[in-house]
Amino acid sequence: MVWEEKWSRSRNRVYYFNPRTGESRWEKPEDDSNEPQVRVCHLLVKHNQSRRPSSWKEANITRTKEEALEIIKGYRERIASGEISLQELAKTESDCGSARNGGDLGFFGRGKMQPSFEEASFALEVNQLSEPIFSDSGIHLILRIA
Repeated sequence: MVWEEKWSRSRNRVYYFNPRTGESRWEKPEDDSNEPQVRVCHLLVKHNQSRRPSSWKEANITRTKEEALEIIKGYRERIASGEISLQELAKTESDCGSARNGGDLGFFGRGKMQPSFEEASFALEVNQLSEPIFSDSGIHLILRIA
């Protein structure tokens, strides 16, 4: 990733801007320019065995893992048929805080995400939608966008 050093007139200090992602940070990012990275959007459905069975949508998630899988399969069918995009569906249905960004997690390299999620993300081709992916957080659909 290429980060540019910029000057903030309002804060009178240096900040860092990534023109590829549009992201800006006050703290200098680690130099990860040689590390392979992917960018994905995802939709998460949590269940009662999830690491944290609550979300911005629901304080106490009681659905079973099997029920969550059926929900995810239904979402995948809708996305695959072209009825709706993963990003639009994530905004209203994802149990992840990234929902407000259409599930966009930005660029990340290896060692930043849960192993099953990371492995699936790196295995996808750009614009490819995953099958349901199980992690400690719940069940995901992942769309690789870069």
